[in-house]
Amino acid sequence: MTQIPTHDGPRAAPASGGPAKSLVIFLHGYGSNGADLIDLAPHWASALPDTLFLAPDAPQPCDGVPYGRQWWPLTSLAPQARAAGVRVSAPALNAYIDAQLAAHSLSEDKLALVGFSQGTMMALHIGPRRTRTLAGIIGFSGMLADPDALAAEVVTQPPILLVHGDRDEVLPVEALHQADVQLKGLDFEVASHVSPGLGHSIDEPGLQLGARFLIERFA
Repeated sequence: MTQIPTHDGPRAAPASGGPAKSLVIFLHGYGSNGADLIDLAPHWASALPDTLFLAPDAPQPCDGVPYGRQWWPLTSLAPQARAAGVRVSAPALNAYIDAQLAAHSLSEDKLALVGFSQGTMMALHIGPRRTRTLAGIIGFSGMLADPDALAAEVVTQPPILLVHGDRDEVLPVEALHQADVQLKGLDFEVASHVSPGLGHSIDEPGLQLGARFLIERFA
């Protein structure tokens, strides 16, 4: 039997000092690690004082990037490679999600996935295929990695917020528009925002939109 790799990474405890009543799991991009996205937690902590923030490292080391991790290698940029790639780390990520929900006695309606780039691809792949509906998914600067399979594989329809810069040099903003159309066509509730002049990054307006989205979804 193949052993499922485990995740680890930084965390930020609820600002209230009490037990977690909701959970945000950050999924970083290619070549990064959990320490990168956990820096978003202070931006949202005051608005979400009872939320535990987790930022697991992707399971694979990233060749040529010290301390970098990847959800799957970018040896090919073909659509088929992306479609196969999101499935590589899906079992480990699902196991991690299940373990964290159990550890904190929380249900899926108190869990949000927040991804960036390759991490957004993982969030948009994992979330709709889980058997219980998540509170929501926020996808920064990402895309649907396997759009052709989604209609046949969708199980639940968590609300989704997509945010992208119109000067993204890594994943063009057209990826947001394509995901928006496809997800709405499958009756997902989708909100989207394009940040003028923003490259492959996250800006303050995106963080503010994310905070409002999470407040509403955890209410």
